Amino acid sequence: MLRRLHAEQPESFAFTPANQAWAEAQITKYPEGRQASAIIPILWRAQEQEGWLSRPAIEYVAEMLGMAYIRALEVASFYFMFQLQPVGSVAHIQICGTTSCMICGAEDLVAVCKNKIAANAHQLSDDGKFSWEEVECLGACANAPMAQIGKDYYEDLTAERMGEIIDELGAGKVPVPGPQNDRYAAEPSGGLTSLKDHEAGKNPHNASAALAVALGETVKRIDGTEVPLTTPWLGAGTETAKPKAKKAKKEAVAEPAIGADDLKKLSGVGPKLEQKLHDAGVTTFAQIAAWTPDDVAAMDEKLSFKGRIDRDGWIAQAKKLSDEGAT
Repeated sequence: MLRRLHAEQPESFAFTPANQAWAEAQITKYPEGRQASAIIPILWRAQEQEGWLSRPAIEYVAEMLGMAYIRALEVASFYFMFQLQPVGSVAHIQICGTTSCMICGAEDLVAVCKNKIAANAHQLSDDGKFSWEEVECLGACANAPMAQIGKDYYEDLTAERMGEIIDELGAGKVPVPGPQNDRYAAEPSGGLTSLKDHEAGKNPHNASAALAVALGETVKRIDGTEVPLTTPWLGAGTETAKPKAKKAKKEAVAEPAIGADDLKKLSGVGPKLEQKLHDAGVTTFAQIAAWTPDDVAAMDEKLSFKGRIDRDGWIAQAKKLSDEGAT
C-alpha cells in the first residue's frame, strides 16, 4: 500500500519538555554513534503527543538522531503503526482485513465504519472524533474478526457490536477490550477443558483485558502530563540522567626484559600469557626448552591452564625456536 505524507502540514513541531526529556533518555540506551536505533520509540512518542506524524515531526526526530530526513521518513512510511494523516480525536479504528478476519466478517465491520464514521479510510468523522482504516493481519486470527482501537484489541466482533463500541466511545466510555462474545481468551468455541479458574469468578478478564480495565485508558494518548518514564538502565529517577563517563580500563603492559624472546611466537601464547610468564621469571625460549616435568607441573598451577603446556607442545616449540630462531 502506498503511504504518503498528508497534503496539509503544520508549520512546525516540538516535543513538550517532558516528552523531550523522555526522548533524550531513549537515546542513552544505545552506544555512541548508534542513536538512530531510537527512531521507532521516538517517532511513536511524537505520534502519541500529536495523534499523527507530520512532516515537521518526522524531520524534528531525524535531526535529534542525526539522520537524513529520508531515512526517518522510510521508517514512518513503512510501519502501519505510524499515522501519516490526522486521526480521530477519540479513536482511530484499525480493522483487520486479512484472510481469517475477511472470511469471518471483516467487510461487515468496514461497512459499519463507513456508515458511522466516514465513507473513506483515513477520513475524519464530521465531529472529528473518529477515523478508520483497514490493515493487514494483526495476529489475532483465532478471534476473527477483530479490530485494534488505540492500544487494545477488540475481538470476536459482529457488525452490531462494532457499532455499539463506536457509540460507547463517542459517549466518553471505554469499552472492555478482548473477546466481545462469551469467550475468555482464544479457547475453542465449545469452551475450556482446562485452566478454568476464571469461570469461578477469580479472573473475569484475561491478562490483556484485565490490564486495560485497570488502566482505564485504552484510547488515551500520551499528552506530556504524565509522570515521565524513568531510565532504569542509568539508575535514574524521573529526570533524564546523563550516563556516567566510564574510565577506560588500561591493562598494564610491562616492558620486555632486555634479551627477552617474543614468547608470543609459541602457539597458544598471547599477550596475557606472555605477561604471566614474564611475571614468573620466564623470558626466553631456552628457559622453556629446559623445563622438567616438575617445572611443567609448577607452571601449570601458576598459569591456571593445566595441561596446556603439554597439549600445545611448548617445550618442543621452544627448542626449535631457541635453536633456529624460526617461528
